[in-house]
Amino acid sequence: MNEQQLVAEQHKVTRKEITVIGIVLAGAFLAILNQTVLSPALPKLMDAFSISAGTAQWVTSIYMLVNGIMVPITGFLIDRFSTRKLFFVSLISFIVGTALCAGAQTFELLIVGRVLQAAGAGVQLPLVGVVPMLIFPPEKRGTAMGMAGIVMSCAPAAGPVLAGGIIDAWGWRMMFWAMIPLAILVLAVSFFLLTNVGELKRPHLDVPSIVLSTFAFGGLLYGFSSASTLGWGNAVVVGSIAVGVVSLAWFVRRQLHLDEPLLQLRALKTPTFAYSAVIVTVVNSALAVGSVILPIYLQNVLGLTAFETGILMTPGAVSTIFLSPISGMLFDKFGPRVIAIVGLTGLTASLAALSFVDDKTTVAYLVAFYVIQSSGLTLANMPVTTWGINALPNDMIAHGNAISNTGRQVGGAVSTALIVTVMTMVTAANAEAGPVASTAAGIDVAYGISAAVAAIALIVAVLKVHNTKKRAVATPAPQAEAPRAVDLEEAREGAGR
Repeated sequence: MNEQQLVAEQHKVTRKEITVIGIVLAGAFLAILNQTVLSPALPKLMDAFSISAGTAQWVTSIYMLVNGIMVPITGFLIDRFSTRKLFFVSLISFIVGTALCAGAQTFELLIVGRVLQAAGAGVQLPLVGVVPMLIFPPEKRGTAMGMAGIVMSCAPAAGPVLAGGIIDAWGWRMMFWAMIPLAILVLAVSFFLLTNVGELKRPHLDVPSIVLSTFAFGGLLYGFSSASTLGWGNAVVVGSIAVGVVSLAWFVRRQLHLDEPLLQLRALKTPTFAYSAVIVTVVNSALAVGSVILPIYLQNVLGLTAFETGILMTPGAVSTIFLSPISGMLFDKFGPRVIAIVGLTGLTASLAALSFVDDKTTVAYLVAFYVIQSSGLTLANMPVTTWGINALPNDMIAHGNAISNTGRQVGGAVSTALIVTVMTMVTAANAEAGPVASTAAGIDVAYGISAAVAAIALIVAVLKVHNTKKRAVATPAPQAEAPRAVDLEEAREGAGR
């Protein structure tokens, strides 16, 4: 057997490893489905609990807030606990939270349920970002993540339509009840088939870092999210943001001086990964608000039903299903630069086009640019993320993934709060024009700000994203073989950990 054949044999993925990836993807699917089903429900929740758009956005903001607190510690959790334990505990938390949401009689109890859902999803989503990276070699990771993207894109494709139909027929509560059997089924399958991935390092748990992380990201997200309802001059808003900023600075300083940090921020010293994290954060900052304002526009401006809202949001999600594997293969073959620039250009242009919608906008116009928006995100997000992760050694992948996910959550939550606040202010300022026209005016400004933010990501990509594929493939032997951390013997022993 020659050297090339030997390397290929070492990188051969077993059926057991494919099963592990499938189960982890199923968990991520539920987490993403849980996010997308809420979009058509927001106007219904506003009516059911007699709350404003600023208050209703807490349903999504609290999810991102808890994720923002959880994600920084996932690097430690993945190093410290086995895949099975993390998956079981997180999925059980998700199930309990979903049941609370389904039975919630007050908006406050609904928020508690969302907290438990987010705690589970905060582990599920990082797992799907880490496990395939550990199993597949660098030169195959683009294709692997692209194929994974097919499964994960099915949730945004199915979620709005299913949720819209269920909401119109049986109400918003059934949307949560219907999710519980699916989660229980995944839990049962994982109990028998899920094995462990990677090597446990037994790192030291630095409690002060957890406290600082909670105050840092929790304070920032709570402060910005509260601004839309309490106002920027409110003492709670100002105090929360101040606590968040101070705690974040302290948290960063502590991580850089610890031998075993909770979050390995030294990964940002790798320029490729740092630029990748910046782009991903900015992109998600531009898009996070869309899940709030688009359903409001479709139902409150165009007068559509929840089911019709889901139908119109489906083509965008379907486009990601087709483009995910294509973007992965293009990344493996050509590198990230052209794909990222094309995707971010389409994303920026589509958001700019959506900033001109009003009550006379045609459905064809809306759907066309929403598809371009979704396609642009698919072409840019995965290649840029994989490009950055590939630049890290295998023992830094979990921490790199945690940093990127933290950026997504913090950027998304902060931008949602800021843009919804601006949208609310513009809507109020145009109140004399009537509810429909004033709402449309606020939504136009929101999309305009999102387009400007996306343009920043495009500029960074043009200046800093370069094709490093050849250097990644030429990684020294120890690094190339590291993804075989899931060897057959460990897999056999995994269930017993």
